[in-house]
Amino acid sequence: MATTSRRDFIRLSALASGMLLVPNFLHGLDKHGMPLMPGSNGKRLVVIQLSGGNDGLNTVVPYLDDLYYKARPGLAIPAKKVLTLDSGLGLNPAMEKLRLLYEQGHVAVLNSVGYPDPDRSHFRSMDIWQSASASDEYLHTGWLGRYLDSIPGGAAAHSAIEVDDMLSLALKGEQRMGIAVQDVQRFYQASNQDFLRKAAGQHQEAHDHHQVDYLYKTLIETQQSARYLQEKTKVYRSRQSYPKGEFANHLKTIAELISSGVESRVYYASLGGFDTHVRQELQQGRLLEELSVGVYSFVQDLKQHREFDNTMIMVFSEFGRRVAQNASGGTDHGTANNLFLIGGGLKKAGMYNEAPDLQNLDQGDLMYQIDFRNVYATLLQNWLQADAAGILGGNTKILSGLM
Repeated sequence: MATTSRRDFIRLSALASGMLLVPNFLHGLDKHGMPLMPGSNGKRLVVIQLSGGNDGLNTVVPYLDDLYYKARPGLAIPAKKVLTLDSGLGLNPAMEKLRLLYEQGHVAVLNSVGYPDPDRSHFRSMDIWQSASASDEYLHTGWLGRYLDSIPGGAAAHSAIEVDDMLSLALKGEQRMGIAVQDVQRFYQASNQDFLRKAAGQHQEAHDHHQVDYLYKTLIETQQSARYLQEKTKVYRSRQSYPKGEFANHLKTIAELISSGVESRVYYASLGGFDTHVRQELQQGRLLEELSVGVYSFVQDLKQHREFDNTMIMVFSEFGRRVAQNASGGTDHGTANNLFLIGGGLKKAGMYNEAPDLQNLDQGDLMYQIDFRNVYATLLQNWLQADAAGILGGNTKILSGLM
């Protein structure tokens, strides 16, 4: 292939942009091809996004509060079915495995997490959560992407991996981004197709056109990153039993990456379907069981390889639901919600703060007690040892006692 035709260039551009979302992914390699992690404390963050707006009140249930049952006469979880925890709160009966982790001291529940002037649009609220912006602020970078940008020395091996086929805003920085990989082997095979190998080796036009130069550079680094992941994971396969389903498979993939020694600081996974306007009980119960059993299996997998104490899991959703049920056996878009932190390194497990105040509502919605950006600041500063104020702005504060 002596030259690149316009058709080939378009084909290459589409493939590269779809496959690789971090052109500098492997710049931080030593001469042996091992990733360099300056300033790393060996700890990692796993973010689990519950897409659609999970109903927090039927997840962490205020089963001693009469106002809860008054607002939801047909949807409230009966007190006798609730998996009781502390302070008059308990878990949805589908979350038995998560309660086991709670009883082992591995779970912190943060109630009424939100932000001022909340937005009830899925897309806008998710943008707010992923970018860590104010409700009237529009940012094109994500909070974890800016974390990658902030790493001293620009070591691109401090990367973030989203187990999916597309990268979320949360992992997009100004200079560096995470990488979206759903299947390591397929990613490796795709990057080593004959057409890509030939294109990556052709440089005749690279110095004549900035876009072509960038494209070839991207293709080469795609192959490098795919080769690194494939080499690290080609031998090890998890023996832990996971439930069936895409979400559990994604958690298993993350566990295999971690246990294989892939030195990424952040992993990201999603579980969708939580927009429960109608017939909520069965749908949410199924999803919460999928979450609970999947996370439990993931934790057991990490424990077997002594990686759990170095891992913090955050589970969040873009908003909660209205306090009152609707006429269709479901709930509509609300505001504040609960958030879970799960890990072996928690200093304060259990209920971090008070239950939602159902007597003091904002037009039928929960009032937030904790700004979600303060949760991010705590994870960045105390867990990943990053400059939270520089990444999020100086108006955030660290939550005391968590980690």
